[in-house]
Amino acid sequence: MRKPNVVFILADDMGYGDFGVFNDGLTQTPTLDRLVAEGVCLTQHYSASPVCAPARAGLMTGRYPHRTGAIDTLDARGLDRLALRETTVANLLQNAGYATGVIGKWHLGAVDPRYHPNARGFDEFAGFRGGWWDYYDWTLDCNGSFKKADGRYLTDVLTEHAVDFVRRHAKEPFLLHLTYNAPHFPFECPEEDVRPFAETGKFTKGVSLIYGMIRRMDAGIARLLDELKRQGLENDTIMVFTSDNGPQFGGSGDMCTTRFNCNYAGSKGLVYEGGIRVPAIVRWPAGGLTGGRRFDQMMHFCDWLPTLCCAAVAAVPAGLKVDGWNVLPALQGERGKVCTRRFWQWNRYTPVLECNAAMREGGWKLVRPVIHEAMHLPQEECDRDVASKRDPETRTTICRDPEPERTIPPAPPAQLFNIDADPLEKHDLAAAEPDRAAQMLRELETWFEAVEADRRSIADKW
Repeated sequence: MRKPNVVFILADDMGYGDFGVFNDGLTQTPTLDRLVAEGVCLTQHYSASPVCAPARAGLMTGRYPHRTGAIDTLDARGLDRLALRETTVANLLQNAGYATGVIGKWHLGAVDPRYHPNARGFDEFAGFRGGWWDYYDWTLDCNGSFKKADGRYLTDVLTEHAVDFVRRHAKEPFLLHLTYNAPHFPFECPEEDVRPFAETGKFTKGVSLIYGMIRRMDAGIARLLDELKRQGLENDTIMVFTSDNGPQFGGSGDMCTTRFNCNYAGSKGLVYEGGIRVPAIVRWPAGGLTGGRRFDQMMHFCDWLPTLCCAAVAAVPAGLKVDGWNVLPALQGERGKVCTRRFWQWNRYTPVLECNAAMREGGWKLVRPVIHEAMHLPQEECDRDVASKRDPETRTTICRDPEPERTIPPAPPAQLFNIDADPLEKHDLAAAEPDRAAQMLRELETWFEAVEADRRSIADKW
């Protein structure tokens, strides 16, 4: 019997509130809405991080991002690099006989051929290795050769590469990781996709652009689904759609991007629900995933590696220590087969436990709020990040300058929320539940020490 194909689509900075089915039609996402109706909708699905590179590291390896060395988005400094000792889901499916391809944003090592997707388990790559790219003035890395922009919109180009991949590999099992950069900055979109939102007068220019970018991506996903159906692969393809982290809020005036996200607290960059709780749909009719269902148990990015390997009958080596669980039985209807104890932490540069960290334990969630000094990014760092994207063909090294000096003030008190009763994180119960808060804080500290010890042991981080 043929093994199932895997198509794993990852959007960039998209929240629950960006789906038409979840926002009373503010956006136009007919394809994603159809997948919600036909597949299993995961309502407590968590990214591995509130920002993209660490989130992708957790997805690729099944391990907490700190362990992998990918701790920040600053690819010019190499802080996005996936350590060479790490095994990816693509490695495992490749070993099981799958053709493997990644199309779009990589962001797990922007320079040095050792960190190229082709060296990390992917037979084929067509995309860009850094954190973002212009949608019209792009340069694509196609298995190490570079292709300059030709006037087409980048989202459309990525869709065409994905459709072509399916056509060429229709006779063999394949893993296609389609990583759209929409709706990440820069906010650019064909006018015909922006107009339906701009003309309503309901949204800022920034939000109209984002909704247009999502509309265009949704149309591309429809093309990919049509190709799977045309090739007779619709039923036995595991189709997953999710986002790397929550929506990016901010900007000012007409370019403000703050928008509806089902009233979750926080957004991209924060460990509140709005930053790490992301939409996810999985559809696999031949695999017993009955459509039109909600899956209300917890699932985490780290769970995808063991889950997909189980579905693909791809062996996970006994010595490979992963933090994820195989959730396939639970997705197929069994109960009690998920992990409900998870951790997050992110700040700029070297990780700081006291800043922007969280732990889920069943229905409870502990949050260590942001320390702004640990999140600050100097202007010269921002300028370097922009400059590093301009000419990927000539980039050969990363910045090895010392991290900017900073003084971290005392941390604000930890917060405690009952997510089952208060998913919007409006009521801090730390004072009412001091013993629970103290115990969870100790467990968060123990976890942080363990994953940081793994990170510090990486020999190739520079």
